[in-house]
Amino acid sequence: MGTRRQVLTVAAAAALAALFVVPAASAAPGDARTYQVTVTNLTAGQPLTPVLFATHRASVDVFTVGLSASFGVKEIAENGNLAPLAEALGATTGVSEVFQGGMPIVPAGTPGSAMFPDSVTFEISGDRGARSLSWVSMLICTNDGFTGLDSLGLPRHIGASVTVGAAGYDAGTELNTEDFADIVPPCQGLIGVSSGEPGTGTSNPTLAEGGVIHHHEGIQGGADLVPEVHGWDVSAPVAEVTVERIA
Repeated sequence: MGTRRQVLTVAAAAALAALFVVPAASAAPGDARTYQVTVTNLTAGQPLTPVLFATHRASVDVFTVGLSASFGVKEIAENGNLAPLAEALGATTGVSEVFQGGMPIVPAGTPGSAMFPDSVTFEISGDRGARSLSWVSMLICTNDGFTGLDSLGLPRHIGASVTVGAAGYDAGTELNTEDFADIVPPCQGLIGVSSGEPGTGTSNPTLAEGGVIHHHEGIQGGADLVPEVHGWDVSAPVAEVTVERIA
């Protein structure tokens, strides 16, 4: 990749991140419990989109392995588009608060790490009945890969915390071509491997897969993605999440 293209692509990632910021739904005043959440990217070459977290009651299901992805999860996994899921969660009975981060989480030592961190910390609240936490972020250098949490139990007492690993998932909605032409543009600039193709943030109907959410098989190296660069140990988590109740 030439220097100019790399700068432009990283700048595009910054602009894309800015678009993800939307107002969050809030827990009822006087009935909120506050949590500090830290998300750390554990991969060497897979940046994550800005986080989308929600505190919610047990009746809410954000995603489930073995079932079809919702439109909101599909949009994150394929296009890094957080808005549909954020809007859906904000309108869902039983969701207490929705939080969207403002920047991608990029592995240290990659070109994108000059602009973006490999770990983010933020606060989110939940009402008394919101005892679960869910999260979805795209694995940016994939066709429809994502990571996240499915209804993690929140710590109940102030000072208590929980730390968990988050696996890599395949949404089952788009064929894994591993071609930069079919992958969101920020991938190339953030990691520093490019084919010169512009990439896309729009789903291609001809690549629709019609499958279900499953554990990602990793990067195979069939086209532009390089297993030694973009790949990860599929038996290990791609991210670590620590949640502490602070109020």
